[in-house]
Amino acid sequence: MLGVFVSMDMILFYTFFEASLIPMYFLIAIWGGERRSYAANKFFIYTFAGSIFMLIGMIWMSGQYAGITGERSFAIADIQNLVAGGTFWSTAMHLQPLFWAFTLAFLIKTPAFPFHTWLPDAHVEAPTAGSVILAGVLLKMGTYGFLRFVLPFFPDAVQKEAGKVVALAVIGILYGAIVAAMQTDVKKLIAYSSVAHMGFVLFGIFTLNHTGLVGASYQQLAHGISTGALFLMVGLLYERTHTRKFSDYGGLKAQMPVYSALFLIVMLSSVGLPGTNGFIGEFMALLGGFDTAAKDLYGIPFVYVVLAGAGVIFAAVYLLWMFQKVFYGPITNPDLKRLKDLKRWEVAMCGLLIVFVFWGGLYPNTFLRPMEPSIAAIRMMALNPEGDRPSWTNLETEIDGKGNLVQVTPRERAGDAWEIVNVVVPANFYPESESEEPIIPKLTGEGAEPH
Repeated sequence: MLGVFVSMDMILFYTFFEASLIPMYFLIAIWGGERRSYAANKFFIYTFAGSIFMLIGMIWMSGQYAGITGERSFAIADIQNLVAGGTFWSTAMHLQPLFWAFTLAFLIKTPAFPFHTWLPDAHVEAPTAGSVILAGVLLKMGTYGFLRFVLPFFPDAVQKEAGKVVALAVIGILYGAIVAAMQTDVKKLIAYSSVAHMGFVLFGIFTLNHTGLVGASYQQLAHGISTGALFLMVGLLYERTHTRKFSDYGGLKAQMPVYSALFLIVMLSSVGLPGTNGFIGEFMALLGGFDTAAKDLYGIPFVYVVLAGAGVIFAAVYLLWMFQKVFYGPITNPDLKRLKDLKRWEVAMCGLLIVFVFWGGLYPNTFLRPMEPSIAAIRMMALNPEGDRPSWTNLETEIDGKGNLVQVTPRERAGDAWEIVNVVVPANFYPESESEEPIIPKLTGEGAEPH
């Protein structure tokens, strides 16, 4: 899976993208539950079939590159430089189909509605380790693909089709929340909550707003920690009881107080409680959507933002309902009276994740600062007009005399002259003290709306 995130070649990316299916397939098929074969096959067929369209798109784009330069290349930087220079899509006639070929592959991997049905089955049947890997890493390969390929490669199509993708994201947020509230299995409820939370990532990306994009990137990290921790803690409970049905629980708080307290913290981070890592990403994604809708850009109306915001409320409803059913009330199952609380090593394992829950919620700048330059570069390439889009290969960041983090392109390779193309993060975006108010970063470019 690491190869997916470091690949600089399209075919290499595709190879790692597909190779990641193999260990996950066997994790589910060998060590999974009763319906492990069905879940493993469904997972493999869904994700593999969707990626075929992306492979065809990669081959076509390499051929397009060869038609322009005289030699074939699958290097991401080579394709991107032609797109940035305005010479790639000026002769291409298949922009929209290629956009959807890549988008379909990543929608399935994310997964987004209506391509999500493989995820609940995979989560429920997978062993605890498989569920943690699914939530923590595998799903992020899809949303990473949008940032790595779709936004930089298809800027015109992205701006035209953003509203449709955001609509799918909003449907996924609401659908995931509603179906989660109908579950009687703890693990399946968390699986559907994962569909809703990944909808916020997709929502933030296609707001095409700097704040929304940063929030989406942060939400990927927060979701991996919080939802991964939830699956881990459900696994610890399943090892003791061998059941995940709500009807088999009740009154667990009195029997396992330490476990209950740790579970509550992780659950509240998944709800998006301020002070936890789950709040930052969702808030920034919604703020980015509000800003985009206020400017009437990319076919994203206010109603999408309102409905996505309602998803946060629904998440609180079904997760708190689950907590009440499992941990409160009288103990009706006599087997629960023999349960022992977490061991020291289990507390240490869960406690480490909870440290990141609070660290990410109270000190988000630790993670937001490193994201800013890359996110600003991605957004610039997606929004600026053809021929005025600096490529990633020559884009740098510098601190100007006023303390602003700026994007620059070298005017002369041999000299020290720089052309400032954008102010990415104003000096006072990150306050040094509680008395200073942060301001929303602004990214402007000729032909792009300021945000």
